[in-house]
Amino acid sequence: MELLKPCHLHTGISEREHLSGLSSPEKFHCELDRDSGSNEAPSGGKKVYVTVGKTVEKALALIQWSLEQFCGREICLVHVHQPSPLIPTLLGKMPATRAIPEVVSAYRRQEREETKKLLHNYLTRCRAFKARASFIMVEADQVQKGIVDIVNQYTVTTLIIGAVPENSCTAFKKSSSKANYAVKYVPPFCEILFVYKGKHVWTRDALEKPVILAESGNTADMMSPESVQPNHNLDIRHAGIENWLQGQPVYSELVAHNSTARRCVTNHSGTFFSSTGSSNCSGSSAYIRDSSNPGVRIEEENQNRQAEASSSEELMKHRRLESEVLEVLNKVKALEIAYLSESKTRREAEDTLKSTIQEQEKLLKEREEIERELQRTMRNVALLDNRAQEANRRREEVVEELHTAQANIATLQLETQRIKRHKMEAADCLDRWRGRGQARTVNCNGHVGLHGDFRELVELSSSEVQSATCDFSESFKIGQGVFGCVYKGEMLGRTVAIKKLHHHNMQGQFEFQQEIQVLGKLRHPHLVTLLGACSETWSLVSEYLPNGSLQDQLFQKFKSCPLSWKDRVRIIAEFSSALCYLHSSKPEKIVHGALKPENILLDSKLRCKICDFGISRLISNQTLRSPSFRQVGEPNNLLPHTDPEFCRTGKLTSKSDVYAFGVIILQLITGRHPAGLIYEVRRAVSSGKMDNIVDLSAGEWSMTVVKRLVELSLQCCELQARNRPEVTPALVKELEQLHTSEERHVPNFFLCPITQEIMHDPQIAADGFTYEGEAIRGWLENGHETSPMINLELENLHLTPNHALRQAIQDWLCRP
Repeated sequence: MELLKPCHLHTGISEREHLSGLSSPEKFHCELDRDSGSNEAPSGGKKVYVTVGKTVEKALALIQWSLEQFCGREICLVHVHQPSPLIPTLLGKMPATRAIPEVVSAYRRQEREETKKLLHNYLTRCRAFKARASFIMVEADQVQKGIVDIVNQYTVTTLIIGAVPENSCTAFKKSSSKANYAVKYVPPFCEILFVYKGKHVWTRDALEKPVILAESGNTADMMSPESVQPNHNLDIRHAGIENWLQGQPVYSELVAHNSTARRCVTNHSGTFFSSTGSSNCSGSSAYIRDSSNPGVRIEEENQNRQAEASSSEELMKHRRLESEVLEVLNKVKALEIAYLSESKTRREAEDTLKSTIQEQEKLLKEREEIERELQRTMRNVALLDNRAQEANRRREEVVEELHTAQANIATLQLETQRIKRHKMEAADCLDRWRGRGQARTVNCNGHVGLHGDFRELVELSSSEVQSATCDFSESFKIGQGVFGCVYKGEMLGRTVAIKKLHHHNMQGQFEFQQEIQVLGKLRHPHLVTLLGACSETWSLVSEYLPNGSLQDQLFQKFKSCPLSWKDRVRIIAEFSSALCYLHSSKPEKIVHGALKPENILLDSKLRCKICDFGISRLISNQTLRSPSFRQVGEPNNLLPHTDPEFCRTGKLTSKSDVYAFGVIILQLITGRHPAGLIYEVRRAVSSGKMDNIVDLSAGEWSMTVVKRLVELSLQCCELQARNRPEVTPALVKELEQLHTSEERHVPNFFLCPITQEIMHDPQIAADGFTYEGEAIRGWLENGHETSPMINLELENLHLTPNHALRQAIQDWLCRP
């Protein structure tokens, strides 16, 4: 704030009073009366200015007191916003000079908005008292200086400040710097009222009125608020007030020139104290003695004027130095705070780095351990792979040797069994399709098909499909899968299942209709019959099966009546029959691509039917190969049945269905979920504890059947597709007869003397007895050179395949 030199005011004091340096009490009262009768300053005389801070309770108490004391006058709230020296950042609080300018600007805007919002709340409180109110907000590094600047700028005559006294009768606390600073530096024309907790503590009366400086020397010289400068005389006056508040008698001297009035400071009781002192008295007497000499008096006045100007300049320098020192101290405090914040941030970063390093070392150790375990596992896998390849090679050799001997007998038996099975399947199909006028015959592969004129698929409209499902209402939904949602409805005079495919995964409309025509021609007892389609809504209409899915039978809805082990073996055989039919389709194989228990449905007689077959042909190759496609909808159910080689290459083959076929067989045997099931079964087989993995709720299993099914399923679950078997008619026939073989008496010579189980690879040893190939090799590899039957030393360790016995066992197993 710019400081101006004080002007000489003409107060009309007599020559005698001017020479004496003091005014009489009566003259002082007259001057106060004359000043009170003068006109108020045009800018701030009618308003009451109330200083408010950010502490809401104190501010509201101060505002309420002001409204009660100055009822009817306009209230102006004064707030000095002090910008924060520290700026919050991601690294903690740091000085504004070191922060990014954009961050500082944003934080300053936020501070101003919050301050304006607080002031508007104060104004709302004033309006509640129906008082006229406004506010002034300025920014300053020090609140005290900001208040003084507002008083000078707006010529404030009445100012209310909150203060905290040390006690009810004495001076203010040193911490109340605003009150002390206001008493010391606010111009004398402003009346200051100090209030604490809604009570008036003390008033610093206005000693003069703000007036305008006159041009003529004869007119009374007045002084504007802008020309008021805190000089040494005001410091003396402030010191006198503080000492008087502490109960000490103090005298204050107000030096003036050219008719400047000397006034006194008043206390609460209205007593006025004259400024006296030894030095002043001596100065006054000297002044009187020299009054007879006008030249000396003028010279002395000039010297006094120069001394006053010099002292005023020194005072300004002193205050400027004090301001600079305060600014330096504030900067030092801000730097200390920033340094502490930075040190704390550095310590936290070091702790985080240390913990990260420890965690990384821990992870490296775990990685090394996992790598060692992986190496051991890979060695075991390689060993098992070699054994499997050797077994496959031996099996191929045996097949080649037996081919000629079995040709005639096998052909006759196959034809006989095929005719019988075809008759049964044809009768079943005739029962289900009776009344439709279509002739069914038996094909060469043993599967039911249609010849000549068969019923075409019904092309349905979108309105018919929406009407049957109530516009695909959630209440009609009975299932949801990776390909789409399944709804139950009434169409074509029967209950049907309507599958609405996700159109964004499908190919074009033309390809959709082509594939639907191909799928509509597929007929098999263990495939769900496709009745119609709607290309507008991408929907397929098929027969509805009441007993739900195999998933429901194994894990959810029908636990109270579980499937018996014979039903499970029969379902495996029926499943393999349908799979063989799809894989033998011409001109190209039909790959299901999404086999799982949810897609194996059961009719009223618990006969299985595969659904969703051929839908993978409707999906674009890009979508089918997408890793995220098979995780949509059912990530926990589909992925364990997905071929690992398909996950690597993205190529879907019939061996992918074989892999899922093996996993489903294991689920039917164990009654467990597929995650980690292959590993558990392999471990049980290697430890010889297969009886621990079977589902006991299915009844007492035949361990011969269990071992054959486990052997087949583990072959189907090989990681490499080339090591998996094909689903052939011979395999289907073996599975169909598997569950009935236990009901007949097994000839003793079909049983291995070591394992007492039906032999699948009979081998003749040197003692003349026939053993299961794997059992006798294990006996010899363990160092035994004697016969397991007669305990005599063997002449040699060679084994000879017993083809005749093997053929007899196969014939017996295939016999109905």
